[in-house]
Amino acid sequence: MKRAIPSFEMRMMLPALLVLASLSLIPFVTLIVMSFSHVKLMGGIRFENAALENWHHLLEDADVRSSWGTSLLYFGLTLGIEMALGIVFALILHRVVRGRNLLLALAIVPMFMAPIVVGLLGRFLTDSTLGLYAWALRILGFEGDLLAGKTSALLTVIAMDVWEWTPLVALVTFAGLSAVPAPLVEAAAVDGAGYFQTLRYIVFPQIRRVLLVALLVRAMDAIRFFDIITITTNGGPADATKIIPVRLYETAFRFRELGYASVIGILMLAFSILMAHAFVRVLGEKGLTR
Repeated sequence: MKRAIPSFEMRMMLPALLVLASLSLIPFVTLIVMSFSHVKLMGGIRFENAALENWHHLLEDADVRSSWGTSLLYFGLTLGIEMALGIVFALILHRVVRGRNLLLALAIVPMFMAPIVVGLLGRFLTDSTLGLYAWALRILGFEGDLLAGKTSALLTVIAMDVWEWTPLVALVTFAGLSAVPAPLVEAAAVDGAGYFQTLRYIVFPQIRRVLLVALLVRAMDAIRFFDIITITTNGGPADATKIIPVRLYETAFRFRELGYASVIGILMLAFSILMAHAFVRVLGEKGLTR
């Protein structure tokens, strides 16, 4: 039996593939080992066997459970609002004839800003003494610091994230709308279909894969959200905005519990994989990947 000889292209790509594999596998294996160890940093890095102590600690840690609850709430609200607003804005933009390019250019500016800059800008605009948004809310009868209340702080950082990343959803959706065959829409109009009927039965079935891409991209990023919260509230007040990435950073670099932080990181990775699989499977069963 003859052995299969790798193709020329595969032999050329093999060095790069080995480098990429090492960059992925070595940190992952190290993370697994750390999750079963006490990591000591004094006098050099040392791994001391901790068996299942870190994992057992996770089951008893109410703070981490609270952070997961906050993360899921944050994840659901940001993803839902961004998808809804992004689709609506893309539909409006698609119907605009004059000034479309200028409007699109202005709309996507937030997504090109660094998240830290967005956080600094948001903190300035919501400042209780000189912030523009705080001044507008005082006119409407709201007195207080938006980042000082537990509920208002969470809603404020969610609004900052929505402001930055809704344009991404709108841009991806707009690209999908531009690819919808015009004859299908014209045929629907001739048959007497209204605007919303055309959207439901013609447009959305045509852009389902595009919407799935936008959903997955934002879902993968939302669960790792860190920058804006760190620069605005740092997880406060009273851990109201301390989502799991902030808790992970605090555990690893503030309390130096790298072994326990590894366990939290592994759970984040597992959640991301399961979430992506669930989105593809559930939406695929509804025909979105056909």
